Amino acid sequence: MTGALAVAEKVPEPLSRAKTDIVFATIVLGMLLAALDQTIVSTALPTIVADLGEAGRMAWVVTAYLLAEAVATALAGKLGDLFGRKLIFQLSALIFIVGSMIAGLANGMTLLIIARGIQGFGGGGLMVTAMALIADTIPLRQRGKYQGALGAVFGVTTVIGPTLGGLFTDHASWRWCFYVNVPIAVIMIAMAARTIPRVRAVVKPIIDYAGIALVAAGVSCLILGLEWGGQEYPWGSPMIIGLFAAAVVLLGTFVAVELQAREPMLPMGLFRSRVFTVCSILSFIVGFAMLGSMTYLPAYLQYVNGVSATVSGVRTLPLVVGLFITSIISGQVVGQTGRYKYFPIVGTLVMALGLYLMSTMGRTTSVWLESLYMLVLGLGLGLTMQVLTIVVQNTVPYAQLGTATSGVAFFRTVGSAFGTAIFGTLYTQQIGPNLTDALMRVRVVPPEVAANPQSLRALPTEVSAPIVDAYAESIDHVFLWVVPVALAGFVVAWFLKEVPLRDSARTGATDVGEGFSMPEPSDRLVYLERAVSATMRKARDEGPVGPRILADAGSDLSRGEAWALGQVYLHTRIRGAATLDAIAQVYKLPDEVIEPIYDRVIGRGYLTEDAGGLRLTDTGRTEVDRIQASWQRWLGARLDDWDCADPADRALLDQALANIAAKLLDEQAREQEVAHV
Repeated sequence: MTGALAVAEKVPEPLSRAKTDIVFATIVLGMLLAALDQTIVSTALPTIVADLGEAGRMAWVVTAYLLAEAVATALAGKLGDLFGRKLIFQLSALIFIVGSMIAGLANGMTLLIIARGIQGFGGGGLMVTAMALIADTIPLRQRGKYQGALGAVFGVTTVIGPTLGGLFTDHASWRWCFYVNVPIAVIMIAMAARTIPRVRAVVKPIIDYAGIALVAAGVSCLILGLEWGGQEYPWGSPMIIGLFAAAVVLLGTFVAVELQAREPMLPMGLFRSRVFTVCSILSFIVGFAMLGSMTYLPAYLQYVNGVSATVSGVRTLPLVVGLFITSIISGQVVGQTGRYKYFPIVGTLVMALGLYLMSTMGRTTSVWLESLYMLVLGLGLGLTMQVLTIVVQNTVPYAQLGTATSGVAFFRTVGSAFGTAIFGTLYTQQIGPNLTDALMRVRVVPPEVAANPQSLRALPTEVSAPIVDAYAESIDHVFLWVVPVALAGFVVAWFLKEVPLRDSARTGATDVGEGFSMPEPSDRLVYLERAVSATMRKARDEGPVGPRILADAGSDLSRGEAWALGQVYLHTRIRGAATLDAIAQVYKLPDEVIEPIYDRVIGRGYLTEDAGGLRLTDTGRTEVDRIQASWQRWLGARLDDWDCADPADRALLDQALANIAAKLLDEQAREQEVAHV
């Protein structure tokens, strides 16, 4: 998840507002398709099982997607640097189309699971390249707004996914949960070809193929052992023991490889940070509880409450509403106070309470009470998940910022895969004997009718009641057994160290998208640029920064004089030369407006002017260096764990500031050209 410092071949030409919106719409389509397919099948699963059989493998329809997505997010960012993000975005969409077509045509559970893995690989690539493309193509001054909107899309899919899946299942076929992706993805590929500029890194990234393969194989063996144990094979069978042994060996080898790798997927040094370790565990638990419960709640509602697939999607909304409410509130509070420790502590406790309450639901539980229990679980999830990414970004060095952020997202995805698999194992082990016993009591109902929620709803209440109770007891058993997992998170959360949040982290805390730990590119320059921009926006709200910087630098320059020297420095560094006309054009001013301030600094000996343009004198260069050092100290006091004494951090900040300046100058120049046209 780390990467060589990626520097673009060139800053792409700033886009017009209309073209920017088209590019963003294209990127949103990619994010929407990939994120939606995490949840769209949950309401369709009971019908899929009734159609294809093999209920014991139901969880793998979700798990296969998540595992492949986790692998793809680790690869796609590096491949985007190597071959260009636009190409990887389009290739990911093509893979997603292939997976969707196979899933829609699947005539058995095995083929459907394979297709979901293909979909997940394409979906992971779409998500991580979508975030990278925002940094490549959206003007810097507008990027925060667009990134926030993209984060909201990622969260909104949690709301609409189950409902949309239910609508397709009830009014067309569960296969349309997959077919619908094809035309949208084709349109997206065509739009990307015409609108997204090609940007590629000059530095060739180092890809940790061995680490990615080992962690994928190790996690897959572990999940297969948990999934097959007690179902396909006895727990003590050579197959299950072999899978667990293989998982231990593969994951142990993964650790060894990561310790030696030049650019490890997950640097082991991150785990020396207690904050990163605790946040990774909590992120795993949040993913475990959230997607596991959202996968099996629709099954409960369809079998026990007898509602349609569409209504079961709508009925899960209290959970999502609770999640969004506390995510927004906790983000606002953390942004205002900088304090975060007690949110995951309270959140995991509320999460455990919600899971316990849901384990008490049954055939006679009212709709309002069920909704309240879901709301409680959602409130707990929102309190916990919002702060995790922010805390990690506040505490790791900038050299590892992208890696640490991607790590938290990776653990949440793996937790979602484990949660879905273990929910499935608990459910399958319980439903078998419970359903067998119910069918023996109601001898007139064949097994295929009991497995189909629509057919079960058509039976008389006195006939269906024992079968409905069997489903209720089985799913309640699942929720009850996940309570200890949430309580373990409660204990772990007490070990979270509270470090005062600085300005850029506080600004990011209010973005709900951060809480969802979206898969993102690991380019640390992108994160640093974002943090600098956020810090500057917050500082402007508190009053002018310039006088403080000049006072700290011990400079006797006025703000206007410092601005004039800074413009010459930036234009010379970025464009090779600085002229009065070029500077005036950037700010859409006549030369006469800024000419007096330049006459003044030339008169004071800070600048000279000749046929080549404006140049800094030695005295002027000294003043610029003093002011630049003051800026670095000011930013260092506000950025997350940035050390101005560290040469690597100092060089990284210098590169980020140069990138920001280059983008702003080019954007302003482009705006001027458009205005003249």
